[in-house]
Amino acid sequence: MVQYDPLSCLPSSAELPDSDDTPVDNELQNLIPNLLEAILALVWSQRTDWFFGVDMGIYYAPDTPQLVPDGFLSIGVERFIGEEGRLSYVLWEEDGIVPIFALEVVSQTYGGEYEKKKIDYAKLGILYYAIYVPNRRYRRKREPLEVYRLENSEYILQPGSRVWMPEINLALGRERGTYLGRTREWLYWYDEVGQRLPTPEELVQQEKERAERLAQRLRELGINPDEI
Repeated sequence: MVQYDPLSCLPSSAELPDSDDTPVDNELQNLIPNLLEAILALVWSQRTDWFFGVDMGIYYAPDTPQLVPDGFLSIGVERFIGEEGRLSYVLWEEDGIVPIFALEVVSQTYGGEYEKKKIDYAKLGILYYAIYVPNRRYRRKREPLEVYRLENSEYILQPGSRVWMPEINLALGRERGTYLGRTREWLYWYDEVGQRLPTPEELVQQEKERAERLAQRLRELGINPDEI
């Protein structure tokens, strides 16, 4: 008897469109999730069971349009797929693993972040959904950062300006900082005691300062650090 494998009839990521051809409104829509990914790449450098997508399509059914969050996190999947990486995040190629976290960055052009996208992500089963408004002019009555948790198929707004997500052992919050030379408010990850996790730039600066302190100490001892 011929065994029928329904998965073999589904299109692959190479056959699916990897873009909806919709440009982002501003660079913050990529910079903000890019920073979150860069921090994870540092703190989870030894882990290979996670993937963070930025402005990438999520396919959950072959005949259904893709969902394209500004950023999303999946746990329990391969971090790297080949040398070129993923073209899209296709659920039937990821063992059906739904992202655990999705982020939308509200821009000047409103994209239904508080209505349609919230419904779509809830139907998909994404556990945490965060909406961030980086421009104070568009915040109005909304909180700058809102994080929702899926409970009984409905998103419930979580209290506090910094929300702990035990399933990923991280919290999401916001504060002013500098990234790629730009000082403004950014989103950051925090540990269980509320300590903000460092960015790549901050780690480089910390190492530079450590080296300078060591060199100064050697000079005080009468040792030329250039001769070591």
